[in-house]
Amino acid sequence: MYRRLSSACLAVFLFILIANAQKAEVTVSLNEAFFDALLDSIYQNFDAPEFSLARNNIHRRDAEMPLVRTGSDSDWVLTDRVDTQSLSLPVLTFASQRLSGKKSACTESVKILREINGVRTAVRFREGKIYVPLAFSGNYAPPFVGCVEFSGWAESYIDLEFDRSGQRLIGRIHVLNVNLSGTGGVGGSVIAKLLQTSIDKKFNPIDILTLDKLSFLFPISKSGSLKIKATAIRTEIGNGSLNAIVIYEFVKP
Repeated sequence: MYRRLSSACLAVFLFILIANAQKAEVTVSLNEAFFDALLDSIYQNFDAPEFSLARNNIHRRDAEMPLVRTGSDSDWVLTDRVDTQSLSLPVLTFASQRLSGKKSACTESVKILREINGVRTAVRFREGKIYVPLAFSGNYAPPFVGCVEFSGWAESYIDLEFDRSGQRLIGRIHVLNVNLSGTGGVGGSVIAKLLQTSIDKKFNPIDILTLDKLSFLFPISKSGSLKIKATAIRTEIGNGSLNAIVIYEFVKP
């Protein structure tokens, strides 16, 4: 009897405490093994993510750069620093197949792979940061060269941010460095810039958790229900795991 009475008193005390504070926290912990299993499932059941390379000013500027003949027939110079209208020199302006309207065999796209050359696309938690190595392959058509196949991996990390207006936890990928292979030294810097720009544009921002999906009703027998509403999220990153702390408040619907 005393045990039952103590349990009942404790339950009443906790209910009063929650009702007075009307706030609580729940921690959701996600480790690296979870993301490895998630990525394995994605690549087993779906095609690898693929997107077009960003057609920014780098691409267009290189494609429209003129060739100026400075002397003999063989002395053609690729330049963007010469006012060709003020010179009495022969000028040839080349444009890529894409800009000229001709069809190209190149898809000019990049595909995120599960693994390449021993590097796996993954999510890793180290020193308070989320590191994301991205394995990829693709092709690109630099001016005057033709289609260039390339592959490699990108060193990147994710910044987490709670979007109060959108009531969601979002992530933004930032590319630190691009390690290319298979280009034979052709167009490496251009491909790296295009790849970084494309990853930033195509992936950001990433929706991770939305508060409406984390809110729910708690039924109370013969009295109705209590809404347990998620109001905010903060994160803590340790070695090997991410803790998402969800702040809840208790309201009557």
